[in-house]
Amino acid sequence: MAYTDALGTVHQPAPDARIVSLVPSITELLCDLGLAAQVVGRTGFCIHPWDVVQDIPKVGGTKDVNLDKIRQLAPTHVVLNIDENEKPTADALAEFVPHLVVTHPLRPYDNVELARLMGGIFCRTQQAADWCAAFETEYALLKAAPKGPPQTMLYCVWQDPWMTISRDTYIARMLEEIGWSVPELGEERYPEFRWSRELIDSIDGVLLSSEPYRFTEAHAEVLERQIGKPVLLVDGEMMSWYGSRSLQGLRYLRELAQS
Repeated sequence: MAYTDALGTVHQPAPDARIVSLVPSITELLCDLGLAAQVVGRTGFCIHPWDVVQDIPKVGGTKDVNLDKIRQLAPTHVVLNIDENEKPTADALAEFVPHLVVTHPLRPYDNVELARLMGGIFCRTQQAADWCAAFETEYALLKAAPKGPPQTMLYCVWQDPWMTISRDTYIARMLEEIGWSVPELGEERYPEFRWSRELIDSIDGVLLSSEPYRFTEAHAEVLERQIGKPVLLVDGEMMSWYGSRSLQGLRYLRELAQS
């Protein structure tokens, strides 16, 4: 059976694949599917599960990839993501890596297809099926959980300059699961914005993510005093990491809906 990635590329099962993962959340998923021994390279941001990945060689970051290191590792497959990695990186890798597996989950339920894709290509179909069953259980619990009234929440990922997310992102669609929407502030997927009375009046509250910018409770307290609207610090991994961590993310969403 063949498997198709986010770009429509068809991949045959590869039981002896040598994998470099340039996507932190997918590195974790590959390890949880029992593929750690075949993951021969990772980014410095691939930190889960730490007791496993610390023995896997690093090949730079998600954006500043060290192509020479990857070439030396001689992978058969490199796993990328449209948001995390840049197209020039993919183009350069395509010159010497036999198979690029490109992913692009945009909503929580896309994790089911993502797990099936990884499990299918790398011959861990039963492990992927077990993971999907656990996901389906958590997703059903989220759907059945009580939720409050719809709210418009500004989700901040950076300051200096301030940056947020568009509605066409995985995080925004996570929030939609509990009836929260984000304001549309530009055509970019992660637009910059300026604080204004008009913006503040249009939202019910602000969510400060713990990553990629390291917002803290202190940031939340200061901003809440400045704008006079509720400001919550949220765990960025729970909100934005697909793959394995999405199981915890669904539970986290249920708790957030009650906050």
